[in-house]
Amino acid sequence: MLRARIYLLFWIPFTLFCSLCALVAGLFDGSGRAGHAVARFWATGSLRMASVGVAVSGLELVPQDGPVIYMGNHQGNFDIHSLTVAIPRTFSWIAKEELFRVPVFGSAMRRAGYIPLNRSDGRKALRSMAQAAERIASGTSVVIFPEGTRTNDGALLPFKRGAFLLAAKAGVPIVPFTINGSMQRNPRNSLELYPGTVSVCFSAPIASKGVPEGELMERVREAIAARLEVI
Repeated sequence: MLRARIYLLFWIPFTLFCSLCALVAGLFDGSGRAGHAVARFWATGSLRMASVGVAVSGLELVPQDGPVIYMGNHQGNFDIHSLTVAIPRTFSWIAKEELFRVPVFGSAMRRAGYIPLNRSDGRKALRSMAQAAERIASGTSVVIFPEGTRTNDGALLPFKRGAFLLAAKAGVPIVPFTINGSMQRNPRNSLELYPGTVSVCFSAPIASKGVPEGELMERVREAIAARLEVI
């Protein structure tokens, strides 16, 4: 508990500082690259403060060009930091629209090119889904957690259809990833913090164009589960 409180004492102002930097960078760089560089600096610094390392495997399977959708399991609070460090290319996050209303932080997300997803009602959700698909098809790679939330015990939760509807609309490959160890570093709904390593393993891309939603969901789930460590 003490370790976590000391971490937060430094992490909160550090996050605010990085958000301001991303906001300023976005004023001069509309491509999102500067904002992504700030995000990597934030993620690396946050992990070091927590004494958490990242082990990456399967990088040779990640396409070198063209937009993709990264999909994987969601174990803990360090998933975002670990993926920001592990993914070798510039990418954007798809996040719930509420986060974009947070002062400074939300503006920094917009400047960095992150994509808001409105889930308040069906019509708005479909509209924001179509806008996100257009952004992806035009060249923006994104990260999505198809479970929609963090797991309590490490097991995969049921996948939400939205991620696969988005993939079908965008028609770009899905790169599955599997995270192990994040839950042990900082369990869900807990202030406990434990040093150690988070591993990120990428699997071979899965084509989404023309593949039925159910089949696509099952193939992605199998790829993620195949590398998931039993706790």
